Amino acid sequence: MTLEEFSRVLLLSCGVLLVAVLAVRLSARTGLPSLLLYLALGLVLGEDGFGIPFADAEVAQVLGYGALVLILAEGGLTTRWSSVRAVLGPAAVLATAGTAVSTAVVGTGAHLLLGTSWPVSLLIGAVVSSTDAAAVFSVLRSVPLPARLSGLLEAESGLNDAPVVIAVVALTDVATGHGGHAWWSLLAEGVVELGVGTLAGLGIGALGTFALRRAALPSSGLYPIAVLALAVGAFAVADVLHGSGFLATYLCGLVLGNARLPHRHTTRGFAEASGWLAQIGLFVMLGLLATPSRLPGALVDALLVGLVLTVLARPASVVASLLPFRVRAPDLVFLSWAGLRGAVPVVLATVPLVAGIAGGQRLFDLVLVLVVVFTLVQAPTLSPLARRLGLAPAAPTEELDVEVSPLGTLSADVVQVRVGPASRLHGVEVFELRLPAGANVTLVARDGATFVPQPRTVLRRGDDVLVVTAASERERVEARLLAVSRYGKLADWRNPQ
Repeated sequence: MTLEEFSRVLLLSCGVLLVAVLAVRLSARTGLPSLLLYLALGLVLGEDGFGIPFADAEVAQVLGYGALVLILAEGGLTTRWSSVRAVLGPAAVLATAGTAVSTAVVGTGAHLLLGTSWPVSLLIGAVVSSTDAAAVFSVLRSVPLPARLSGLLEAESGLNDAPVVIAVVALTDVATGHGGHAWWSLLAEGVVELGVGTLAGLGIGALGTFALRRAALPSSGLYPIAVLALAVGAFAVADVLHGSGFLATYLCGLVLGNARLPHRHTTRGFAEASGWLAQIGLFVMLGLLATPSRLPGALVDALLVGLVLTVLARPASVVASLLPFRVRAPDLVFLSWAGLRGAVPVVLATVPLVAGIAGGQRLFDLVLVLVVVFTLVQAPTLSPLARRLGLAPAAPTEELDVEVSPLGTLSADVVQVRVGPASRLHGVEVFELRLPAGANVTLVARDGATFVPQPRTVLRRGDDVLVVTAASERERVEARLLAVSRYGKLADWRNPQ
């Protein structure tokens, strides 16, 4: 590649990124995930549009896996443990047993309606059974939901990639005639892979937390790089050990994202930017890989499979998985409709395509059309459905932003607090915070000006407050600030959580 060609590629790439960023605003107004707009952009740039050739399914699969790793890392790093802790059990059952139910129901429907063989039919069921983390996170940002529902959807989308990938690879081997193992052997192998992935993710997350809490790095920009490297490295470690890399990445990100590390706000922003970049690149690439002129031929098959998935398989998997947990009927209805598909099924559809199974191209086109059509139908209806079912709006999640910066060899930390619109720190006087000994409010930034507060200074919404504390008291300081932010100045000091 010459320097002139490089400049042209760079110009095109920057143009695509800027258009994709502007598409986020359009998607916020329409209620549609911006991911569909990225896919449309790839279709326009592809061989039936501007003529950019790209037909290497193997490269698409590798790049797709890489993008999914970043998306899952971002999902784990930005998911609050408090929002998923109570629903982790139901989410795990829905991500495993629910996936199996969905695969069986869709596979049966595909066999009866499309006339495909049982291995290929079950492969179709497995490919479309995974809800997509990128689509779910994108839509949930604009749909007010109770914490239990949003947490369950987030955890499910983060956890179900791993068992689905295992199922798709195993069924692809069976469809190509390379899978001679009994079903119980495949099940045992899947359980081992999930176990190894769990241990790798939790272990690397814990070790990374231990190291980063004690490493006074010279720049705040190094912390997000280290955190993302640990989350991505968890995938590689688990994969080398023949475990589930996707599960390891998500769990490692979940541990690191909730570990009260230095510069958490900066790390969260970096992870979100990386996730957006991965989503944009992934969907544009998948659009380039697709051939628009072939897609209308897959419309009928996609509608049939999509109806089975949406009307039968998803509700059956939700009810079978969550009834033992006594989930309320309105929640079951919403969860049954909110199983959004996105990049994951399309990326997984490249696995049989690369393996060269008969009908692999048909399967890829079917999955792509299904994702587009049913996302167009489901995503805009989620908010009205939530209101119709009487689901209470979620509590504000950004009532208080806390950022921590270490002061190197001084064994002290600077805690930066931004008082959000829902925070009950508004109206509290500095002395009423009752911070632990060794901590003090040193500076307040308000309306573009900064000043040193007095004990009777009243905090206001939008204030940026700096608290200097001994490193040993940092966690107590954060706990106290969060307690006052949630419950007001009379928050119980003895039980701040």
